[in-house]
Amino acid sequence: MEIKILQLTEGAKLAAGLTVVIDVFRAFSTACYVFAAGAEKIIPVEHVEEAFDLKKVFPEVVMLGERFERKVPGFDFGNSPTHIMNQDFNGKTIVMTTSSGTKGIANAVLADEIITGSFVNAGAIIRYIQKINPAVVSLVCMGYEGRYPTQEDTFLAEYVRDKLQGAEPDFDKMKAMLTDGDGARLLDPANHEWSPSTDFELCLNPNRFDFILRIEKGESFNWLRKIMI
Repeated sequence: MEIKILQLTEGAKLAAGLTVVIDVFRAFSTACYVFAAGAEKIIPVEHVEEAFDLKKVFPEVVMLGERFERKVPGFDFGNSPTHIMNQDFNGKTIVMTTSSGTKGIANAVLADEIITGSFVNAGAIIRYIQKINPAVVSLVCMGYEGRYPTQEDTFLAEYVRDKLQGAEPDFDKMKAMLTDGDGARLLDPANHEWSPSTDFELCLNPNRFDFILRIEKGESFNWLRKIMI
């Protein structure tokens, strides 16, 4: 098994094989909490305009997403796991757009298969890769806006790679580095209106969920489906 760690939107465009699009803070952590709250599917889109177009066709969908980490005006929710923790999404379809994660999905056009990456379901991701045993695994770190690398996404890629190769990564060390590093923005009181400090812990709760989120392809749109592992 060849394991590639790729960075940002350009990395997504090069991703091949089984591709894990990683967005720890916060898109694909939030997505897991959304499914845990009962959602049936998530439709990830790259652009805000696509989300509003889908809302016109399917008025019952829930709109979730951010730009510059803040909730998009006119959306139901932003990109915070804290804000959706107590919501009931049972049977709901969610339309999601974020600055990094959903952009990565949209640009991974060469991938054979796409799943999302976060620490909250890292164990399930690893078990799924081991089960499928693909020739190539691409771990795409989407960073900030798909333009700037971030520690948390690279740490998850290294965590998955090391586990697949039989090594034992030091998650506690990673978390400590994030507290004073790229995770500090989540802990900054100035950002708490749209990014509560509790998001930091919720996104760094490893192996909380025993499912992966995989892209399923449709004629009109693609969607994320929860698969128990």
